Amino acid sequence: MPKRTEHRTPTLPLGDDDRGMAQPPHAPPAFAADAEPEPDSGDGSIARFEQDMQELETIVTQMEQGELRLEDALKLFERGMALSRTCRRSLDQAELKVRSLSEADAVASSP
Repeated sequence: MPKRTEHRTPTLPLGDDDRGMAQPPHAPPAFAADAEPEPDSGDGSIARFEQDMQELETIVTQMEQGELRLEDALKLFERGMALSRTCRRSLDQAELKVRSLSEADAVASSP
């Protein structure tokens, strides 16, 4: 009989900041908890967006499991909101670029 493998969702390890409070990795410093990652305007913007989305998905999965202490859940929620805003800005920028390119193509194609 084949052995069943258990699938586990990756979790973000929580570290300690300089005040002894748990922080998700890559989180903004405790004194600037509402700081957001800056959207990248260069070629790395797509890779950065994908990294941010992956981190956001991991945070959502961890929170859905419901096994976090309240303090840790709040910190992850805060980080998730910052990532969500950053991803939204990246998508808005991409939409503007697509519209601009489409309009430029339409102008160039018209007689």
